[in-house]
Amino acid sequence: MKNKRFTAFLIVALTALALWSLWPTYQEYSYNKQLSRFSSSEDSLAFVQEHRESLDNARAKSLKLGLDLKGGMYLVLEVDLIDLLDQRAWNKDEQFRDILATVKERASDSGARIIDLLAGEFSRQGIRLSRYFYDVRDTDEEVIAKLRDEAEEALSRAREIIRNRVDQYGVAEPQIQVQGARRIIVALPGVSDQERIRKLLRGTAKLEFKLVRDREAMLAGLERINAALEEDVESGSEAGEDTVDVLANPLFEHMTVMENGRVYVPQYSRDYLLSLFQRDDIARLLPKDTEFRMSARTIEGQDGTQFHDLYLLKKTPELTGNVITEAKATFGASAMQPEVTMKMNAEGTSKWARITGANIGRQIAIVLDGAVYSAPVVESKIPGGSSVINGIESLEEAQDLEIVLKAGALPAPVRIIEERTVGPSLGSDYIRSGLLSAGWGLFIVAVFMIFYYRKAGISADLALVLNILFVLSVLAGFGAALTLPGIAGLVLTIGMAVDANVLIFERIREEIGQKKNLRTAVETGYSKAFSAIIDSQITTLGAGFLLYVYGIGPIQGFAVTLMIGTAASLFTALVVTKEIFDLLISKNLLTERSFG
Repeated sequence: MKNKRFTAFLIVALTALALWSLWPTYQEYSYNKQLSRFSSSEDSLAFVQEHRESLDNARAKSLKLGLDLKGGMYLVLEVDLIDLLDQRAWNKDEQFRDILATVKERASDSGARIIDLLAGEFSRQGIRLSRYFYDVRDTDEEVIAKLRDEAEEALSRAREIIRNRVDQYGVAEPQIQVQGARRIIVALPGVSDQERIRKLLRGTAKLEFKLVRDREAMLAGLERINAALEEDVESGSEAGEDTVDVLANPLFEHMTVMENGRVYVPQYSRDYLLSLFQRDDIARLLPKDTEFRMSARTIEGQDGTQFHDLYLLKKTPELTGNVITEAKATFGASAMQPEVTMKMNAEGTSKWARITGANIGRQIAIVLDGAVYSAPVVESKIPGGSSVINGIESLEEAQDLEIVLKAGALPAPVRIIEERTVGPSLGSDYIRSGLLSAGWGLFIVAVFMIFYYRKAGISADLALVLNILFVLSVLAGFGAALTLPGIAGLVLTIGMAVDANVLIFERIREEIGQKKNLRTAVETGYSKAFSAIIDSQITTLGAGFLLYVYGIGPIQGFAVTLMIGTAASLFTALVVTKEIFDLLISKNLLTERSFG
């Protein structure tokens, strides 16, 4: 008797817990429905402000929807391991760069591992890998093993850094997985600002503090480059090329030099000049250990043209972003311009104090991913290890900089090689179709069970409703997302749950056919069907587990729902229906004919 009371209490308690877990989902649905009724934005804004806490709480605890149902972005990112190899190499020469270019070309046409392609190219040309990597005494096998370890670590680090950026951005239930040797799959449900996400994921977050060379050195470098380009133009003209239109000042045609020595580059010339300055023959015309960089932010000219500031920087950074321990997006002293304040660790604080103390009166550029965000003049020594990035256009951009700085720099650049966007309207259609299929499946099964098993079928239908309730509540309670394949898993669960009840009911009918009394027939039916049900459900659980471990994206969504549904089916088929039958028998509401 005590055991019966405990079972009944357990069923009631689990049902109440499931309803409590799904209550925030109902609240969010109710709030959204009320918001849709408002005709003006002022009324809806007032409603949101009035119910802000309840809305936030409901959204945080409600059942999450996957990318295919809620809409959002699906991206395939590729980690640029060629860039990583270029960073790791020493003693680089033209032959090495030719090899990298060949490897890059072959990698774009195949899914082969970059390290294998590199090793094959070195072997084909009869060059030892240790000529450019690690210790000269290392064998090719040792170098390959080390490079493979670095490539795997870079991919793993890139995944974790991207995950940290996405988590700080606030995307609910993102899916971030490694695919192959150099790709990362990112699925972001509910994302609407696509361009912001692209910048957030692509940004390497390579932060550097570099000294700005004086204006005279920059102008002298530009004069030498202009003279070299004039020679190229003249030689092209003598060769009879018709494409040459400008013979004088080919470089200065793409920039404006002010009387105070500042140089501005129009937005339309930015890409051309950046590629020009990266040419080896052009870089050799600059003072040793220097490079040209442009400002991240543009300024508007009188005619509306956007211009970038041009800087000549010392190539070797004085300090890098590895010393940054804290970043915070805020507004400057004027409360008008967004900025990001940064704090450094003990090593960075010491170096920053020495650098600023030795360069009073000079500019130090703060460079992020090759773009100069600010180049303030050092007015005094800074002993506190603090610095500021300004020159930021919006608070959103400042917040994104905060995110990437906190998450850390990517070990190598990443490229978006595939992108798909699911619109909210398409997601709504999927939800409607999924609910319709699940509803029809439940209705047909319920009608069949009542028609074929009568009162026993009603108890099975009640257990089936509880089964679905338990599945959705577990998804909501653990923050898992319901996807379109998840709905398919839910429909499959309905069929499997009924299958367990069919096994039990057929066993009971066999016992009734042998002239046993009803209570004994029920007990024996459950006992004999138990092993068959357990075997089939455990097999399904195992299959679902393997799908979850080795599958990606949609397959995992299907597997999660299938596993939860299978576990719920075991409970409802073996416990809930048994408790219902015991209750009906005790009230004399169940007879032999109740099983059809």
